[in-house]
Amino acid sequence: MQNELILERIENLRGRKPYEEKKAAKLGFASLYEYFEDKISKEAKALEADQAHKTKVKKAIKTKAVAKQAGSCSCC
Repeated sequence: MQNELILERIENLRGRKPYEEKKAAKLGFASLYEYFEDKISKEAKALEADQAHKTKVKKAIKTKAVAKQAGSCSCC
């Protein structure tokens, strides 16, 4: 079964299609479809990693803020 997102991206290439076909062949993909399939999966993994990193940063910021508020004196 073919993914609609991949087919849509291939249709929207217009003048860049020959360039993308050459690039896919250079990278060892048998077809333009396989190249875009790999490209989209890499984008999804990068997005997941970025979101995971952002949640870790937010948690770290919250714990630092709580630690600063827990001071015993009002001067710091």
